[in-house]
Amino acid sequence: MCGIIGIIGKDAVAEKLLAALRRLEYRGYDSAGIATLVDGGIERRRAEGKLDNLEKRLAREPIAGRTGIGHTRWATHGVPNEKNAHPHATDRVAVVHNGIIENFQDLSEELVAAGRRLASDTDTEVVAHLITRYLEEGDEPARATKRALARLEGAFALGIVFAGRDDLMIAARRGSPLAIGIGAGEMYLGSDALALAPLTNKILYLEDGDWAVMTSKGVTVYDAEGREIRRKVRKTAVSGAAVGKGGYRHFMLKEIYEQPQVIGDTLHSFVNPATRAVTLPEFPFDPAKATRITLIACGTSFYACLVAKYWLERLARVPVEVDIASEFRYRGADMPEGGLAVFISQSGETADTLAALRYANKQRQHTLSIVNVPESTIARESEAVLPTNAGPEVGVASTKAFTTQLTVLACLTLAIGRARGAITPDAEARLVGALTEVPARAAEVLNHDERLREIAEEVAKARDVLYLGRGTSYAIAMEGALKLKEISYIHAEGYAAGEMKHGPIALIDEGVPVIVIAPSDELFAKTASNIAEVMARGGRVIFLSDAKGVQRLGWQAAATVQLPEVDPFVAPILYAIPVQLLAYHTAVIKGTDVDRPRNLAKSVTVE
Repeated sequence: MCGIIGIIGKDAVAEKLLAALRRLEYRGYDSAGIATLVDGGIERRRAEGKLDNLEKRLAREPIAGRTGIGHTRWATHGVPNEKNAHPHATDRVAVVHNGIIENFQDLSEELVAAGRRLASDTDTEVVAHLITRYLEEGDEPARATKRALARLEGAFALGIVFAGRDDLMIAARRGSPLAIGIGAGEMYLGSDALALAPLTNKILYLEDGDWAVMTSKGVTVYDAEGREIRRKVRKTAVSGAAVGKGGYRHFMLKEIYEQPQVIGDTLHSFVNPATRAVTLPEFPFDPAKATRITLIACGTSFYACLVAKYWLERLARVPVEVDIASEFRYRGADMPEGGLAVFISQSGETADTLAALRYANKQRQHTLSIVNVPESTIARESEAVLPTNAGPEVGVASTKAFTTQLTVLACLTLAIGRARGAITPDAEARLVGALTEVPARAAEVLNHDERLREIAEEVAKARDVLYLGRGTSYAIAMEGALKLKEISYIHAEGYAAGEMKHGPIALIDEGVPVIVIAPSDELFAKTASNIAEVMARGGRVIFLSDAKGVQRLGWQAAATVQLPEVDPFVAPILYAIPVQLLAYHTAVIKGTDVDRPRNLAKSVTVE
């Protein structure tokens, strides 16, 4: 999860930028860099690898300047080298960026056709060149930036400085979080308040669509329409949990809101937006040659496995088994020669999943782990690792770890499907295109937060709640029920919608909310008939669908939430977010300990 820092200072800022980047190391990265304004120009120092490499370079090649920006970066497509490290710059503009510029390819072709030379393989560089073009046309920095932002599609956070303008920095947020710190004659910019903690305790959080013009005297914030707007300045503790929450009431809510960024960060590790192809790291085996794939996990990660089973069998045409880790090894099952076992764990330390991994190793399976902690035990004992890049997840109820697990599994599916010849290059490009839209669409889903809080007022009154879905939405129904159970303590169950008539329909009455996950895919008509059965028996349906689904059925529901229309392939990633928010608001209304629900631990390291 990339990190941003920016300082308009009174003295040289290089050391402060480096120290702030160290506070952002927890996000993970494989290159880093800083840029400062010196003598009317832009000076940069960048390095591949850890911050120690950047620090050594700065010792060899000191950099002056009282205004600068810095960045820690997870590699996108292309190798993690100095050329691709941030900040990216022209002779007039330097930029640091988190997120994805979805229309990068179109913009880069336009810029190259206009005679500009792009020096990196990243999507970020087009932002610097686009702003520079508008400056050359006579615009002031603020207008040039505003024009450039209007051209960008995707989810992003930006920090921008301008040659010869030592007292100016511009920030912009769409999907990815940004915090502005206010000092005495100094201003600061950071991905989160932790980066700014020793510098100031006065923090302003940009809201989605905001952009801000910063000088040493203060900050002016504009909304997405360009109207000047006031954002509350918060006085926050310089360390501890309050800083880590980034101004949110709970870690869980903060982590839900981080999903547009971390999904984008995860995609950056596997997707080349120029070719619209997935590239996996080198493995000591070929996953496409697996005779069978076995997916193993616990809890929320198990539901990620269930989604992936649909994907892998339907798109990659490979047989898949899914097992709960705590049950798997006790069957003593023989595993097939040439099989691949995939283990999914946020912490990488889950005891049951680790035991299942060791069983699979004894069975001579190829082993692959999908974890949020690449140095964890499960990662170390696997043949290969795919990191989720979610960053630290403090809330016990998994949110961003789940959606980034799904993102990794979607990329794995496409890579295996292409290698097996089950997915054509055109189909891969289309599905990769759908994936790259997810961060921006996830940011749109977050705009329904208030509506979901209103619905939660009614859900909080219930003793029992049912969740229904078909296909990949069945797994999201089970995940939604788990979220509600674990943090609000309301009994909830997730069912395949087609199973309603096989027992659960007996529970339906006016006191049981029925939450239906129903994107308008090929299974929608089947789900619609199940909804009719629920409503005929007095059930109160809470309907999650897109515009087409809401138009067809939403008017009959007690409550609806209209989500963006996306390719059915990526729908489970997107539909996970509203069920998380619904559970969160229900728990807050009931007054439970949202981040630390009773009897639960973040990482289950004993059986």
